[in-house]
Amino acid sequence: MYNDIMVKRGAERSVIRELFEYGNRRKAEIGGENVFDFSIGNPSVPSPREVEAFIRTDTGGHGYTSAPGLPAVRKAVSDYIQTSFGVPMSEDLVYMTCGASASIVIALTAVIEPGEEVIVPAPYFPEYAVFLEEAGGVLVPVPTDEKFHLDVDAIRCAITERTRAVLINSPNNPTGAVYSEEEMFALGNMLAQFADRPQGPVLLLADEPYRELTYGAAPVYPMRVYDHTVVLYSFSKSLSLAGERIGYIAVSPKCREAARLFEAVCGAGRRHGYVCAPALFQRAVTGSLGQCAGLEVYRANRDLLYTSLSDMGYTCIVPEGAFYLFVRALEPDSAAFSERAKRHELLLVPSHTFGVEGYVRISYCVERSVIERSLPAFAALMEEYRAAK
Repeated sequence: MYNDIMVKRGAERSVIRELFEYGNRRKAEIGGENVFDFSIGNPSVPSPREVEAFIRTDTGGHGYTSAPGLPAVRKAVSDYIQTSFGVPMSEDLVYMTCGASASIVIALTAVIEPGEEVIVPAPYFPEYAVFLEEAGGVLVPVPTDEKFHLDVDAIRCAITERTRAVLINSPNNPTGAVYSEEEMFALGNMLAQFADRPQGPVLLLADEPYRELTYGAAPVYPMRVYDHTVVLYSFSKSLSLAGERIGYIAVSPKCREAARLFEAVCGAGRRHGYVCAPALFQRAVTGSLGQCAGLEVYRANRDLLYTSLSDMGYTCIVPEGAFYLFVRALEPDSAAFSERAKRHELLLVPSHTFGVEGYVRISYCVERSVIERSLPAFAALMEEYRAAK
């Protein structure tokens, strides 16, 4: 009687969301101070004062905007991209969206024909698989190196006649890896070999909700390394606006038939029922382009958690960006390890949901006190495994 695929998707939920909901139930049962919820990338720091002040005083109204967004906002985004990254951009190729998830869904629907493939370096955000299924595409995972950086040769070997795009995420969720300028240009140069195919170039889709959240050199802008690039951006993490759902799609003017690609983006947004992005938050973010709330807070959390867990004997990947710590599980089965951690009220996301085994993701965009209170639980978990050997 109902769509079986949708029933299945709704019933199973994502592993991340399931842990998040479990955490909410446990907090109600035993008190929030006794649950160490590292499940979800929900920023804990306030939004910038300018954004909060604008929200309180804005008188721009709450009516519909044009489907691609307010012209002044699209121009502001375009000007920011040109000025900050030194690449050509046009406001006519900027489409405002309800966050990065909407950006990805719309972009994939716009470019994928049924059965076409999208190459995704693993580990990857698990909802990519759901979004690709909706678009009729096929996810092709490729391995990364031992530090979870790009293996350009592996990506090249995975390209077939059915490949439509490569989808990357840097800074990366779940590992915190930031792809270097060298590897990004290597990727761009490799993709350029497939740019003149009769069926069209292999597109580069860059999922960038964590761009400003880096602890070293800023990541190279993807449009600098390859012409046929579409940037998928969100303000959720940089401005602590995760619940407000605001982002954009930016199509490089150098894309083959860029105007036609943008028309496909508009059509995909229409198909999925995105009438327009929230008008209030389109206006609210315009004055804060490129800003980042809480970077030093996240850096301090990262350092405390990484140092503490390493001292206990855990093997961790040093995050170069975002706010996730990827930690080797104490047994090969990441789901089993995550379940055992729950006995200590530690909510850690198992890595199998990200397309690899043997790790858990810890989201450290939490109050510092949560990390401090959790350390005895991490120590007890380690001792439990040591005792079992």
